Amino acid sequence: MKTSLSNRFIFPLTGLYLLALASVCAPTHGSDKEGESISLFNGKDLTGWHADVPKADDNPDIEPSFIVRDGKLVSMGDPRGHLITDKEYSNYRLELEYRFAGEPGNCGVLVHASTPRALYKMFPKSIEVQMMHQNAGDFWVIVEDIQVPNMVERRGPKEKWGITEGKARRIVNLTEDSEKPLGEWNRMRIECVDDEVKVWVNGEMVNHGFDSTVTKGHIALQAEGAEVEFRDLTLTPISQLSK
Repeated sequence: MKTSLSNRFIFPLTGLYLLALASVCAPTHGSDKEGESISLFNGKDLTGWHADVPKADDNPDIEPSFIVRDGKLVSMGDPRGHLITDKEYSNYRLELEYRFAGEPGNCGVLVHASTPRALYKMFPKSIEVQMMHQNAGDFWVIVEDIQVPNMVERRGPKEKWGITEGKARRIVNLTEDSEKPLGEWNRMRIECVDDEVKVWVNGEMVNHGFDSTVTKGHIALQAEGAEVEFRDLTLTPISQLSK
């Protein structure tokens, strides 16, 4: 049986069509379309971020607090300040890996960050998820607030609570020994859904807050005295998650 000219091109054209369709539908790394994961760090530079370091105001040539080294985002610890995403986010899962490169110390991830230098002329309004060695997963409220179960047990006497300088702003996490030994990479996951914030460290839930006074904002990393390395900072819009 003879094959018509039109039939000869059905399969090649169909293959080309499917290839083109696949290329259009394939997820794009680093995309900020709804439902797709977003890489917040490209491994090469600090595109998408800006630093707020008070000591740099009068000394623009000061050594940077945040650098890229060997494909990692590094908080040098000093001068102290924050590295802040250019964009604001709400309803998302943030996943990242971090480790203290030298001596153990202090650092944190700030979610829902807004007004800069609102506390101690340094910290932006936000909810801090603590990374301080042996305290990973604590909440620190910074001119915003959040609730947890057993508030008195975990925050202290109610009359001392507050969101500004000198007040009881720390809310202790739920677990002990969630962190890996110094020098090893820890994996932190933070889910911000409406007015709730949940935190996991190395697969273990360490905190769950609700009734947050803020539900969207920038994400910030701290320079707070200790050198910390970060990698694999990935944000996934909540529409891709099962609530």
